[in-house]
Parts: sequence; structure tokens; C-alpha cells
Amino acid sequence: MRVIFWAGDSTNTCNKAHRFPQTGIAQAFDRFTAPDVVIYDHAVNGRSTKSFIDQGRLATIYDEIRKGDFLFIQFAHNDEKETDPDRYTDPDTTFIENLGKFVNVARNKGAYPLFITPVERRTFGEDGKLKPSLHTPYVEAYYKAAKEFDVPLIDLWKSSREWIEKTGDEPTKKFFMHIAPGEVAWLPEGLSTDNTHLKYEGAMKFSELLAEDLIKLPEPYGSLADPEVLAELELQKDFTENKTDKDVADEEKLY
Repeated sequence: MRVIFWAGDSTNTCNKAHRFPQTGIAQAFDRFTAPDVVIYDHAVNGRSTKSFIDQGRLATIYDEIRKGDFLFIQFAHNDEKETDPDRYTDPDTTFIENLGKFVNVARNKGAYPLFITPVERRTFGEDGKLKPSLHTPYVEAYYKAAKEFDVPLIDLWKSSREWIEKTGDEPTKKFFMHIAPGEVAWLPEGLSTDNTHLKYEGAMKFSELLAEDLIKLPEPYGSLADPEVLAELELQKDFTENKTDKDVADEEKLY
């Protein structure tokens, strides 16, 4: 089996059943991988590159990762928290330095590192367009780090931002943790302003975008994604987009 170790934050973590429908990208991504790929999800809520390292979580990966494995590195949401010295990193200095530490862990064990920029937040302005992103300086830092450390990069921030803006304000709510009062037992009052954390639908959508870019990378990365899954999803999209009003009406008669 080929093994992906995933280091990240709450947008990637594997949520237990009592926190459904919140779902991390790494939690959903195995729906898009080749049959011989397994994911070890080390992502934890609230972590930045700094706190992940300081708490010994990168050391744990170092102890477990082996030659030929992969290390997916996806941070920024919590590195941006300037008021929290335990998590904040400067995008021009310490963030890049920390990314280098993750790369060293992988390469010292003969594993393959991969940078993934953070998924975009769903923050629309009154004009219907996404507001300027807090992620931007960290995305730029990822590109600098990718060049400095010679690591492949997937820009999920770019693809997710484009998709969120194209899909629109109201339709994208169902992909994020927008919860009506009484809808979920552990959130009795609901959530109306969580534009960061993902529902299952969101984790699946952004996993799909990630897989579409992953499969374009040269080996040994590209074959981690399953081309048959992506091809089938493309056929499903074509089928849905070409439905007529009559098709929809006929389907509704079945229920």
C-alpha cells in the first residue's frame, strides 16, 4: 500500500460521528484515491505550522513515516492568527521556515512532500463577489517555499476560490457549516456564520478539485488519484447539466 500522511488543521481533520456533518478534506479524499492508497490523517483542529511542530505532532509523523510514503502539508488558517503567539507565523519568514521543517521530515525518511494551499473561506461581499482573502500572503509564501525547497505545489486556494465565486453566495452555504437551529443535536442553536469549516458536501467537492490537480502531477504523485473516479464524475456532471425540465419533472414523479 502507498501511504499519505496528512498534516493540517480543522479543514483537513477526521471528524468523529458525533460531530457530523463537519468533515475534513483529508477525511473525504480517499474517495478519490487509487485502490492501493491509504491516508493517515494527522490533521488536528486549531493547529498552525508552529503549534503542530511545538506539540510534537511533526515528530510523531517522523517516527511513523517510511521510505516511499507521502507527506501532504496544508496549513495557513491558524498561522494567520496574529493575536495568538502560540500559533501565529509570519508569511515571509517563520511560515516558510516551518514548511521547510515538514519537507525535511519527509526527505530524511525517503518520503515525498507535497504542498497544498488552504481551502478558501466563503466570504461574500454585498456585490456578490468574494472579499479579499486573508490567505493571500500565505499562498504566496507557499509558492516561495515550493521554489526554495523544490516541492510540488497544488493551489487548492485558487481552485476553491474560483469555484466558490462561480457557484455563488447562497448555493455555497450547503457546502460549509451553515446549520439551522435544531438541525444538528450538538449545535442546538445552529450556525450561520461558519464560512471556514466544511460539511460532507464541501469536503467532497474540494477533494474533487484537489484530485483533479493531483492527477496532473508527474510521478510518483499523479497516480495517487484514481482516473476512473474522476472520469465517472465528469460523465455525471455532463448528464446533470444536460437534463431538460421534462427530465426533472419525470424524476420528481417517481418520489
